[in-house]
Amino acid sequence: MTSRPKALSQWRPLIVGVVVGIMLLLSITGIQHFRHGWPFSLHHDLSVPGAAPKVAVAVHGGSEAAQARVAVDLSEQQLQSIGVRLERVQRETITQPLRAIATVVPDESRVSHVHARVSGWLEQLYVNTTGQPVRAGEPVAGVYSQDLFATQTEYLSALKFGQAGPGSAVVEGARTRLKLLGMAEAEIADIERRGEARRLVTLTAPRSGVVMHRGISAGTAVDPSTEILTVADLSTVWVWAEVPESGARQIAIGAAAHLDFPALGREPVEARVDFLYPTLTERTRTLRVRFSVPNPHGVLRPGLFGTAIFQSSPHDTLMISRDAVVDTGMSQHVFVVVEPGRFEPRKVTLGARMPDRVEVLQGLAESEEIVASGVFLLDSESRLRASGGAGTGHAAHGGSAPAEPAAEPATTTPASPDSKADAHSGHGE
Repeated sequence: MTSRPKALSQWRPLIVGVVVGIMLLLSITGIQHFRHGWPFSLHHDLSVPGAAPKVAVAVHGGSEAAQARVAVDLSEQQLQSIGVRLERVQRETITQPLRAIATVVPDESRVSHVHARVSGWLEQLYVNTTGQPVRAGEPVAGVYSQDLFATQTEYLSALKFGQAGPGSAVVEGARTRLKLLGMAEAEIADIERRGEARRLVTLTAPRSGVVMHRGISAGTAVDPSTEILTVADLSTVWVWAEVPESGARQIAIGAAAHLDFPALGREPVEARVDFLYPTLTERTRTLRVRFSVPNPHGVLRPGLFGTAIFQSSPHDTLMISRDAVVDTGMSQHVFVVVEPGRFEPRKVTLGARMPDRVEVLQGLAESEEIVASGVFLLDSESRLRASGGAGTGHAAHGGSAPAEPAAEPATTTPASPDSKADAHSGHGE
């Protein structure tokens, strides 16, 4: 029983020392907290001599904090270490070609549909396949109609008994009915000569071209609403070009374009816009424009794809290097030299994009100096300082941090007079 009190007496000095040490540490932490000198103090928004200025960042929707940027000051040595190159905004003359997907389609004004004017049966179809060429007036189908057969019989009777006197009006009326029901003059003359009605009425091709669609087969019942054939004249075709919405303002009726169809292995076709469709295609957000192109040899087949290249008129505009632009996905900005060694981020509005140059519509003035290379490391440093840091020197690839604090601090929450007095008295102790 005596060994346990003796063991406790041996550990008592150590336990007392640990407790005293913890209490001393807590006391020092509290003093530093109220003096505003502790790095993680809750009063870090108050001004502390020697600390980097606090930059206020406005948050919109929770995602803009990462987009905020401030001006950056870098020394000549730091600029050289990250490879910063400067350039001046220049005015250049450009011609920006506009490319659009082009498709060959039939000329709608040269498409005809073959219908029977009477109800009956399609007994003969002289067109065997879709795509078959036909000539204007060529027979394409034979239709049997009871109504038309009866009308022919009436005409022949009127012609037989009414050749003179009052019967002539009856003859003309019957003849007119035959024409309205679709019989041609040659067919009427044939039944007059033979003196008997024709069992089948022949339907002919309304124009020369190719059969684009064969609606039915022989033996099918038909009426005036039944489409039997569709014939298209492809000696002239349309070419539709789908112009992107952003380039629609450049297109007008009469605008010239090169129509290139690589599959044909031929030189591009020169054409001019003859129609602008009044609405945009909602699915693709494009404006459809139309060309009318001669196709005497039939090489421009409907469905053929190609490219329409529009040449815009030359115009003067401000141009900068594409590498100078930082694109966040929501906006674009560049870094402008406001004074030697000081770079300020500025939002810009871009226009035409070339392989290595880009047009600036708003945000810059001619002869202003901007950062043309090394911009992404500079942008990273700017965002770091905007988030409240004073810079880590990573822009200089591991070098020391810039000597000067981050520029252009935003207004922070002012401290109360009592707090300032406590802070100064604390540093003075």
